[in-house]
Amino acid sequence: MSAQHYTGSCHCGTVKFEVRTALTPATRCNCSLCRRRGALMSPAFHTSDLRIVEGETALSLYQFNSRVARHFFCKVCGVYPFHQTRKDKDAWRVNLGCLDGVDSYALEHTLADGASLSVVEDA
Repeated sequence: MSAQHYTGSCHCGTVKFEVRTALTPATRCNCSLCRRRGALMSPAFHTSDLRIVEGETALSLYQFNSRVARHFFCKVCGVYPFHQTRKDKDAWRVNLGCLDGVDSYALEHTLADGASLSVVEDA
């Protein structure tokens, strides 16, 4: 599937964004964070394809393990809308459940072995 333009937001609507991404191949990850948040993520896209429209100051940054990947959450509702990947600082992924008009439960997906990238056991 080719990249298209989407709008999206966190649950409460404080963080709003626009993104150009494909929906597939969608991915789940088995790292310790992703196992707990359960989000279905888009394929990676370039930094320039993400624009925060509203609520940038309401984003909270979370980093763990190697502290390379940058995971963002809304400070108000706690939803994870997107993250910068560990493998490439110019690559991002969006939580497909945050995109307007997209049924993330209808998308086939693969599993990324993020757990094998951990440098700290069970991190």
